[in-house]
Formats: sequence, structure tokens, C-alpha cells
Amino acid sequence: MEKDKGLLSQGHPIMVFGSALLVIAFVLFTVINPEYANTIYTSAKDFIAGELAWYYIGLVSFTLFFAIWLIFSRYGSIRLGKDDERPEFSNFSWFSMLFGAGIGIGILFWSIAEPIYHFQGNPLLAAGEQMTVEAAQVAMRISIFHWGLHGWGLFAVMGLVLAYFSYRKGLPLSIRSSLYPIFGERIYGPIGHAADLLAVFGTVFGIATSLGLGAQQINAGLQYLTGIEVSSGNQAILIAVISIIATISALTGVNKGIRILSELNMHLTVLILALFIVFGPTAYLLGSFFTNMGDYLFHAVELGFWVNPDPESPWQGWWTLFYWGWWIAWSPFVGIFIARISRGRTIREFVLGVLVAPTVLGAFWITIFGNTALFMELFGNGGVTAAVNEDITMALFKTIELLDLGQALTLLFAIVCTIMLVTYFVTSADSATLVICTLISMGHENPPSRYRVFWGIAIGGVSAVLLFAGGLKALQTASIVAALPFSVVVIMAIYGLCKALKQDVASATDPTQERASVQVQEAIAKASGGV
Repeated sequence: MEKDKGLLSQGHPIMVFGSALLVIAFVLFTVINPEYANTIYTSAKDFIAGELAWYYIGLVSFTLFFAIWLIFSRYGSIRLGKDDERPEFSNFSWFSMLFGAGIGIGILFWSIAEPIYHFQGNPLLAAGEQMTVEAAQVAMRISIFHWGLHGWGLFAVMGLVLAYFSYRKGLPLSIRSSLYPIFGERIYGPIGHAADLLAVFGTVFGIATSLGLGAQQINAGLQYLTGIEVSSGNQAILIAVISIIATISALTGVNKGIRILSELNMHLTVLILALFIVFGPTAYLLGSFFTNMGDYLFHAVELGFWVNPDPESPWQGWWTLFYWGWWIAWSPFVGIFIARISRGRTIREFVLGVLVAPTVLGAFWITIFGNTALFMELFGNGGVTAAVNEDITMALFKTIELLDLGQALTLLFAIVCTIMLVTYFVTSADSATLVICTLISMGHENPPSRYRVFWGIAIGGVSAVLLFAGGLKALQTASIVAALPFSVVVIMAIYGLCKALKQDVASATDPTQERASVQVQEAIAKASGGV
């Protein structure tokens, strides 16, 4: 039963204690015997990459096509809320928050390193084509694909499912609500608890992956600026400090700390991209953006369904499957968060906004950063590839140094990028904290402060443990494995949404269909009284 006072205020005991025990058990298992734990995680990842690559790839592609279909369907005009409601946040605030929570910290890490890796070799290149102009174009195509429409299609669908059932049907803002058309009132029992616990599990490991990457790169930035040593210990300290800041931000809620920091992120992003364009190879970068977008869109469907036919090649496991696992694991977190900030928008407006705006900005960002590095390799003195191969976390700062702008401008670039790493780190962590607390408090949009404090610290703890357990490979493995159980929930949620949308349209023309709405209200009343 949900308690009104004390530790379990606004929370369910299974969700409060079950989610905490799940994460604590993982941390203890990893800390007690990190080598054995790493072996288990790697074996699980290898199994998924070898046997289930088709499943991950098929699911993500299907979800994108489903999202696009919704835009043009008869359901597009349905509003996420009452028919007369309008959006709570401006378009700029809305976009800043969903982009910052979604991929900001990750794209900062990979926007130079990933194109450089693909530039040196990938399965789409023939022998002898590595490190050529053609290789650079393929590298950009793959990089934008990994950060483009397919991933955002997954976020759009999960966010839509949650916003629809919460704001249109009056159900809690939690994953269990998406299963109501399938299981009815049983979502308030073990079935719903399992779905929400899987969402917490995926969210924790998804965000831990991003925060681990962010901590590594912040450490690299501080070394570049101040000479601080790059080490797991320093990265753990960074995680601890920034997790405290993120927890404080989460305590202030969406309208204050999270919104303000997200808007700051966007302003800093515009600034650094402008600096790269002005002081970098301007004409080449602007031309590359149009070329990259055309090339990506032309090949997007082909790439979306491609499964590597070589069972011995680890490339797809370490790249595409890592990203798809990351996106799936993040989908409950980002889905709930963008649902929370999207009340009052229509389905068409919501899906279009979530699909198009972040994809275009992401592609532009990757182009400006990635093509700057590739220009140096193809037409300059090089140096970025060697830096990436030696230490991936230094890719961004080495590129800035090789722009050869003079000490003052180089320092300015490095400072802005390091600040961005910190602020994107904070907005990812505080958003995830708020989402997890919403889940364990059965959909309450303003969960108790003590939950936010515990989970703000817990997320940082998991990130640190993964770093100690094996660094980047452990982080990649965690995201791929954590996505598998939640992928089943994604499929059921899509089915539940289709069923509910059909009933929604039918009820507009047939009064007898109103029984579905009555049943929902009865379920809410029962949940309010306890389970």
C-alpha cells in the first residue's frame, strides 16, 4: 500500500525498496569481484551481438517507421492532454531540455572520436579505401546514422506513449500506464511493478554509461587546462562532485534548475559551434553539412536494416548495437522526461519536434566537430587520428589545439567545452534522477526530496563502479545488456498505444466507447486507494 507519511510517502514499497536493492546488488557484485563481473557482462554482450543483432536492429527500425506513420495518421491531431490545453514550455525551452537530457553529454564525447574511428576502417569500406576522402564521407554517414532519426524515433514513441496515457487518459506518469490497454487494472500489481523496475534498471545503466563517458572527458579537459592527472580515481571524484550538483538541481524541479541549465547548455552549444565555424575551415564545414545530410538520408533505410554478415567481425557489436542498446536503455528515462515537458502538444507536433529538431542539430554538431578533424587529416598536418588512438578522451581538445588559433583562443575553446561537459553532465544526471523518482513514486510528478537525494547519489555510484570495472568497454557492455529486458516493454507499449488510439477515435463517434474512459477512471480510483 502506498504510504502517506514517513519513508514511503508517495511511494510503493516494492518500487522504493526493489529498485534500490536491484542497484545495490549490482554494485556489490561488481565491486566484490570486478574481473568475474566483467566476464559475465562481456559474455552477455557477446551473446546479444552474435545472436540478437537482428532483433535490436529490427526493433529500432520498426519504431522509427511507426513514429513517422503517426505523423501522417488520423491520430496526429489528438492532443496530449485536454482538447483545449496548450504547451507549458516555449519551443526553445522544450527543445533545449529534450536535447540536453537526450544526448548532449554523449555527442560531446563521440562527435570527433567516432568519425575518426570509422575513417580508419569500417565494414562499408573496401580494401584500400581507408583514410581517403571517400572514407571520410562514409565515416560521417555512419556517425550521423548512430545519432539520428532511428534513436530519436525510439525516444519519440516512448515519450508519446507516456504523455498520451498520463495526460490524455489520466493514468500515472510511469511505464506501467502504457500496458493498461493490455492488462487493465493489473498494471497496479506485479506486472506494473516489473515494467517500472525494468525502466529503472535501464535508466540507471543508460545514464551511468553517459556519465562515465562524460567524467572521462571532463578529466581530459582538466588535464589539458590545469595538468590534473587522468585517472579512475580523479574521474570518481568528478562523478561525486557533479552528482551532488545534479542532485541539488533535481531538488529544484523541472521549472527551475533543469530548465535553466538546459537553456544554458543550448546557448553554450551555439557559441562553440559558431567558434568552430568562424575559426575553422568555414566553407568546407558548411558544404559538408548539406552533403552529409543528403548522404545520410539517402542511405538511412539501408543502414537501418543492415546486419553485418561476418560473424567474426566485432564492429557492429561495438558500434551500432552499442548505440541501439544505449537508446533503448535510455528510452524510459528520456521518454518520461520529454513526456513531462510536452503536455498540451498534439501527437503530430510532438513526434515531428522530437524527430526532426534534435536530428538536424545533432547532424550539424557532428559535422562541425567531425569534419573539422577530418579536414585536418585529409588536407592539413593531421594529428587527430593519432590522438584518438592514444586516448579517445583527448579527441576534442587535441582538435582544438590543432586549429592553431593562438594561446588565448585555444584556451577559450577548451574552457567553453569543459564547461559544456559539466553542464550537460549535470542536466543528464538531474533529469535521470527526477525520472527514476517519478517511477518509484508511482508516477507522481513531484516526488519527495529524499528519493531525489538517494538516486542522485546512486546514479553517480553506478557510474563510478562501471568505470572501475573496465572503463569504456564496461560502459558499452552495460548499455547493450540493460536494453534487452526493457525492449520487451517497448513492444508491448507500442501495441497498447495502438489499441488506445483506436478506442480514442472510436469514442469520438460512438458514445458506447466511453466505457474505456470510465474503466480508466475506476483504475485510477482504485490505485489512489491503495493496492
